[in-house]
Amino acid sequence: MNGNVELLNYIYQNSQMGTVTIEQLVANVKDDIFKKQLESQLNEYKTIHQAAKLLLNEHGYDEKGIGAFEKLRTYLSVNMQTMSDHTPSHISEMVLLGSTMGVIDAIKNIKKYQNADTEILALMDKLLKFEENNIQTLKSFL
Repeated sequence: MNGNVELLNYIYQNSQMGTVTIEQLVANVKDDIFKKQLESQLNEYKTIHQAAKLLLNEHGYDEKGIGAFEKLRTYLSVNMQTMSDHTPSHISEMVLLGSTMGVIDAIKNIKKYQNADTEILALMDKLLKFEENNIQTLKSFL
């Protein structure tokens, strides 16, 4: 597998994880302002996810999403963490941690695949900036 495909699959999987997680979290949120923020993030994850899928397909590859085990693990983890505390502060902390990991991984991947196609690097940069923005925005809900 070449670097372009590896980077696109990273973007695809990262945005898929964001989508799966936030869809689950939104169901537990009662605060309308916070819910609107999460829904905005969800829409952006979906946009990036679709863009990665299209680029993968344009390059002649099928997307490799996160596996069923990883989805189940995430589902159970979110349920456990929100069972007793589903306040905006706690949920924003959870999402902040995920976005922080996303920023770290994005920076590593940009360095690792610095010779990838410009269009793919631009999508990776879009994901990085989106995650950084999530961190800044979610701080206000802590």
